[in-house]
Amino acid sequence: MKSRAIFLDRDGVLNHPVIREGKPYAPARVEDVEIYEGLRDRLQRLKDRGFILIVVTNQPDVVRGTTPKETVEGINELIAREIPAIEKFMVCFHDNGDGCDCRKPKPGMLLAGAAEFDVDLERSYMVGDRRGDVEA
Repeated sequence: MKSRAIFLDRDGVLNHPVIREGKPYAPARVEDVEIYEGLRDRLQRLKDRGFILIVVTNQPDVVRGTTPKETVEGINELIAREIPAIEKFMVCFHDNGDGCDCRKPKPGMLLAGAAEFDVDLERSYMVGDRRGDVEA
C-alpha cells in the first residue's frame, strides 16, 4: 500500500513570516526564524499516524539576488533540527517567469516528493498559507 503524505509550505506555515510594510516575507536571515509554538509535537503526531511530512517551498529571493542560497539552506536546517518529524525539504529557487514545473502553484515538487516516497496523492494533503500552495 502506498504512503500518505502531508506537504507543507514553509514560511507562514512552519515559521512566522517577517512582516515588512504590512506584507509577509520569508526570513532573510537564519536568526530571524521563529517557528510556530507547539508545531513540533503536532507534526510528530501526524508522523506517528503514518504520514510522511514533506516541505515544499518557493524561494525566489535566491534568483532575485536578495537572499543567498546558503541562508535558505540554513533556515531549512534549523527547522529540520527543531521539527525532526519532517522527512524532506524540497525547494524551488525559480522566479515567476522562469517556466519551471516546480514553482507552486505547479505541482512539480509534490509529484517529485510523491515519486520519491511512493505516496498516494489522493490520500495526501497540502497545507499552505497562499492560494498557490493550495492550487498545487
